[in-house]
Amino acid sequence: MTNLYASRITGTGSAFPKRRLTNLEIAQNIETSDEWIRERTGIVERRISEPGNPDELNSSLGLAAAKRALEMAGKRPEDIDQILYATASPDTIIPSTACWLQQKLGAKNAWALDMNAACSGFLYALTVADQFIKTGSSKTILVIGSEVLSTFVNWKDRGSCILFGDGAGAVIVERTTADSPSRIISSHLHSDGSFWELLHVPAGGSAMEVTAARHAEGLDKVHMKGKEIFKVAVKTLSDYAALALEVNHLKLSDLDWFIPHQANLRIIEAVAKRLDLPMEKVLLNIERFGNTSSATVPSMLDEAVRDGRIKSGQTVLMDVFGAGLTYGSVLVRW
Repeated sequence: MTNLYASRITGTGSAFPKRRLTNLEIAQNIETSDEWIRERTGIVERRISEPGNPDELNSSLGLAAAKRALEMAGKRPEDIDQILYATASPDTIIPSTACWLQQKLGAKNAWALDMNAACSGFLYALTVADQFIKTGSSKTILVIGSEVLSTFVNWKDRGSCILFGDGAGAVIVERTTADSPSRIISSHLHSDGSFWELLHVPAGGSAMEVTAARHAEGLDKVHMKGKEIFKVAVKTLSDYAALALEVNHLKLSDLDWFIPHQANLRIIEAVAKRLDLPMEKVLLNIERFGNTSSATVPSMLDEAVRDGRIKSGQTVLMDVFGAGLTYGSVLVRW
């Protein structure tokens, strides 16, 4: 079947909480140091939402990012057909954060849906948006990746608390012609649930209720196996970056920019080395924001579009990895 339509990103936006949490501050509460964290992660600081601040809820960060994306695209909230909200840290279990966002934004003509693919969530949601547009079902879709993971972090666990930050990124995806030079070229996604233990939050779902005892044990916080994650992340990120190029008959020299999930600088450097990709082509904001899960890729995309690094006609490869396990890549011509 030949698609009559393609989709293109016409607007980007991002938002972060005000508070900067530095490595030095973390080192005051656990046994670590600024140097130790920098060497192992590449992170210097991250943004953390203020508990109870209505302007720094997940949906509030998503709202700020969405408004910036709409402004760039020249669209109004009522122009949106559909809202796809990628998050693993929703405002509430019910209703969805997408519905909170829809109400706050005033997107009265849109239907709204949360998607949870952890750190891979934004590219999963972007792929779904691309398919809805290609089938002719939608014309204008708001895709958001937003997290307030600080609420799920065990601040006594040195292996995980140094990594995560809060933030949001958003894009407007619109219908274009199938032969448009500026479009989403291809998506390549996969999941492997057999690796679920590498990164998970045991309690808080219907399988394990949060009790006082379980909270005291930290079972409602992030549990991760860092060394095992490193190995699998490097392999899957490398494989799915290579797959996107292979399927589209492209060489590394055809690629202008690479936006990987900002999980850990060591992982990113290992992927670049495995691909033989110059780090000059890799876009990074991990030093300033840490791992914001589903928000890392869209926030980095927004930054690079706004500062002029990403230009019209350039080829951009986005590549992600997250709990589940989930992983994949999306290739875009800007």
